[in-house]
Amino acid sequence: MASEFVFAPAPLVTIPVVGEPARFPVHRIYCVGRNYEEHAKEMGFTGREPPFFFLKPADAAVVVDDGQTGTVAYPSLTKNLHHEIELVVAIGKAGKNILAADAQQYIYGYAVGLDMTRRDLQNDMKKQGRPWCIGKAFEQSAPIGPIVPAARAGDVANAEISLQVNGTDRQRSTVSKLIWNIGETIEHLSAAWELQPGDLIFTGTPEGVAAVVAGDTLVGEVAGLPKLSIKIA
Repeated sequence: MASEFVFAPAPLVTIPVVGEPARFPVHRIYCVGRNYEEHAKEMGFTGREPPFFFLKPADAAVVVDDGQTGTVAYPSLTKNLHHEIELVVAIGKAGKNILAADAQQYIYGYAVGLDMTRRDLQNDMKKQGRPWCIGKAFEQSAPIGPIVPAARAGDVANAEISLQVNGTDRQRSTVSKLIWNIGETIEHLSAAWELQPGDLIFTGTPEGVAAVVAGDTLVGEVAGLPKLSIKIA
């Protein structure tokens, strides 16, 4: 009998959910660019520009269980790998043209994520007016910790967000400093794409992004959510 596939399909990427036996299957990974004012400034931009988005493939996720330290390989072609700590919003219900005031009902939960960036390659693409994919959407570029259901996540909108590298603070801010808050981000994003259950939204990073090297240990935190710990191999 002929096989259903010409080769074995890639395994589904899933994330553990705190307090639940079932796991969260990943559909798409959306990321918001320059969504904290101080980070926008350090990237050479000012003001409240309209939100813009880029995507990472679902299999860019490096899923790290609570209390564990994940491993991320230092990627090829770059000499300037940057960390970007982010609050991640996990979508649990399909929707398009969602109003900011209604966004909460589409959110399943929250997690801590890292948008790893080949900054030198990204900057080269910017100069040439070309897409950023090579700088943002490479393998293992989206480490993420367990998802906490929204009802148990506390006051995420005002939570402290931080990242330490080898025990030293690199990034520290609060989610309340998002230029476009969670509801507004979902409103803009869902006008361009129909959001689906399993979508992840990396909501942006605060100031303090900088390079890491092989051997570094990164610990990211959003108050009220499990910490995310990874080591650069």
